[in-house]
Amino acid sequence: VQLQASGGGLVQAGGSLRLSCAASGRSFGSYVMGWFRQTPGKEREFVAAINWSGDRTYYADSVKGRFTISRDNAKNTVYLQMNSLKPDDTAVYYCAAKSNLRGYDRRYEYDYWGQGTQVTVSS
Repeated sequence: VQLQASGGGLVQAGGSLRLSCAASGRSFGSYVMGWFRQTPGKEREFVAAINWSGDRTYYADSVKGRFTISRDNAKNTVYLQMNSLKPDDTAVYYCAAKSNLRGYDRRYEYDYWGQGTQVTVSS
């Protein structure tokens, strides 16, 4: 599967952004989808994940209550709604896909990655 992330940009602290990740292929509904983020000099960190049907979601503590992951299998797209953004949320955000929920918060468990989209939050 090929993934294409979009929706990043510059936003003021307290603002919102919605990231999208469009997937190619007919088997999108069989993948667990995740969002990760990375800043220079740091490891790529887990942000959120969602199961195949979208009824189970998982979040990093740092974004819980502010970010929402969702998916539309008919559109082969996963979303990350980001509210109450903070300067610490500034990063390149990546979407990723894997076949099962094991290790959903571990970047090396994911098989497919999209290119990143830059999110910058100004104070």
